[in-house]
Amino acid sequence: MRLISEADKSCKRLQNNDNKQLDQRVRDIQFLKKELELKLEEIILDIDVLIALQSRVEKALEACKDPLRVTVLCLEERMKRLPSERLHDEVDRELLKEREAIEGVASLLQRVIEQTTEQIRLNRSAKYQLEKDLKEKYEAQCIDNFCASMTTHSIENLQQSKNTKTVLPSLTVTPKQWENISDINIAKAEQQKNNSLSLRALVEALLEQTSADMQKQFQATTAAFQQNVQEIKSAKSQMEDQLAKILLEFASQQRISGDLQVAVTENEHALGLAQARLALRRQRPAKEQCHDPAQSRLLAEVQQLAFQISKLREAVAQSEKEQRALVRCQLELQKNIEIKANSLYIDEVICAHLFIICLPRLKSNRPDTSIRNNYF
Repeated sequence: MRLISEADKSCKRLQNNDNKQLDQRVRDIQFLKKELELKLEEIILDIDVLIALQSRVEKALEACKDPLRVTVLCLEERMKRLPSERLHDEVDRELLKEREAIEGVASLLQRVIEQTTEQIRLNRSAKYQLEKDLKEKYEAQCIDNFCASMTTHSIENLQQSKNTKTVLPSLTVTPKQWENISDINIAKAEQQKNNSLSLRALVEALLEQTSADMQKQFQATTAAFQQNVQEIKSAKSQMEDQLAKILLEFASQQRISGDLQVAVTENEHALGLAQARLALRRQRPAKEQCHDPAQSRLLAEVQQLAFQISKLREAVAQSEKEQRALVRCQLELQKNIEIKANSLYIDEVICAHLFIICLPRLKSNRPDTSIRNNYF
């Protein structure tokens, strides 16, 4: 009986020790599970934040298309200016810089999207390892909980279970190795979390900087357009003022020429009268053809009138010459005004209209892409 009693006590003691070890094991598993769950929550949150950030970058990249299209169209439209106006001016230089800036930003944003996609993949890989580890920990916890709650009456159920399930050979893992597996998964997740934080900070700074750079370039281009439009308007206005003066001068010369023609006609009539009188006086009888004062006066009058007519005709010729010169100036000015009007239409109407069409789509993609706030 003593042997039976000792055996019974030993059996209970061993079972109690087993239960304590199993309970401790369950607590160890629960502790690691808690750490794994916390890290899993963090990595899931990071994945969601990165996906949202990637969406912002994709919208910013999409928003680059319209400004780039408008910039290229403006360059093409300005190439349609007349040859004398087709200069590589400040507007062209700013438009080229703008195109280069937008293309550079788009290329940079594309690389950021690729980096973000890769980081999301790495985060999901870390998430998968954590979830796999948690699943295995949960299975181990369930088994150890069941083992701790087992009694001698549970053996029959276990034996029946063995008859229906194939038991896989287990690998021998030391407690340190077992703990290291979770530590490694947690460390990898922490590393990816830190990488995500660095990438997010970089992308946020990049979005802000590219937005500021593009806004600065847009303002420079707009200022160049405004300056050029003002210069064209000023030159066109000066030409129009000059044209108005030329038209006034031309009208004045026409009046002078008309007055001169009237004077020529009147003098020619007076000359005709004097010549007719002389001709008629030659019909006097021979003895009456005296070179009297009247004859002298008529001869002097003919000579004076002929001289006056000559001078008046010279004045008419000079006036007509000046009128022809004024007409040439008028035609040249009208041509130049038309050229300036064409350039003004391209810069002030066509290019500005392109920006206005582009504006609603740009507004819908803010705040990560800047837009032009002022137009000319």
